[in-house]
Amino acid sequence: MVPRKSFLLFLIVGIIWGTPYFFIEIALEYFDTTSLVFTRVFLGALILMPIVLAKGMLKATLKVWPAVVAFASLEMVGPWFLIPEAQKDISSSLASLLITTVPFIAAFVVGLMGDKSAWHPLTVLGLVIGLAGVVALVGIDAFSGVTPLAPIFMMLAAAAGYALAPIVANRMPHEVPTLGVIALSLTVVSIVYAPFAAISLPQDISAGPSWQSWVALLILGAICSALAFVLFFALIRQIGPARASLITYVNLAVAAVLGIAFLSEPITPGILVGFPLVVVGSYLASRQRQALVRRSKRVPKGEEIPETL
Repeated sequence: MVPRKSFLLFLIVGIIWGTPYFFIEIALEYFDTTSLVFTRVFLGALILMPIVLAKGMLKATLKVWPAVVAFASLEMVGPWFLIPEAQKDISSSLASLLITTVPFIAAFVVGLMGDKSAWHPLTVLGLVIGLAGVVALVGIDAFSGVTPLAPIFMMLAAAAGYALAPIVANRMPHEVPTLGVIALSLTVVSIVYAPFAAISLPQDISAGPSWQSWVALLILGAICSALAFVLFFALIRQIGPARASLITYVNLAVAAVLGIAFLSEPITPGILVGFPLVVVGSYLASRQRQALVRRSKRVPKGEEIPETL
């Protein structure tokens, strides 16, 4: 079993990252996608970069700038545009459900990268079941006219980015400061979105947004970006990227409760059929398999890698 500290960290990150879908829904009432993303990452960078500069971490971080840019692109530039755009047409609950495909996408990618344990029969079964869940979700809701196809594919593209980003982060040298990677990533994304935000930000911001929209942006920047990434990197270091991606299940529960309780979001037939399949499939695909790991890495008997979180 994973130590209690890691499990507590897992729950905290899972809960924090279950709330963005709710706060994005609130912020979108006034801000458009590009201004929302820019404000979110700019606030995060504004909080973390002074700390990084004061601690002298920037120089060490810049040595791996290509990896930082890759991480920022996969984790933020793409997904943080796609998710708000998709949420203009789908509920926050459905958005969070589609993100639960992250673990089985991660398992598939890790298998392609040479991890033989990813091709364990139960892992392959998980990939098939998870894919069936997505197909059921798309087929039932989209073709019945409940949900358009475009936002579903946007969310799946975002999920692919979320699956790849932790793998990139986990391959960075351990001496590279985590805080530096996060702060530089947020800064890079701020620079990318700044020109678009300059055009799309409201001209008279004092008269338009409600206090709820401002609070939503503040939480997205300070808590869901700055704080959550610091905790998530710590979680990756402790339990690895594949198992860390299982926080999407906690995300889903939090997002569904908030969406149904406060946004009056419906529970569609596609969610009822697809959700169990995606969860079961992702769980099976993400579990480590002792037998194949021992054979491929020659782990001595008695030093098995734990299978459960």
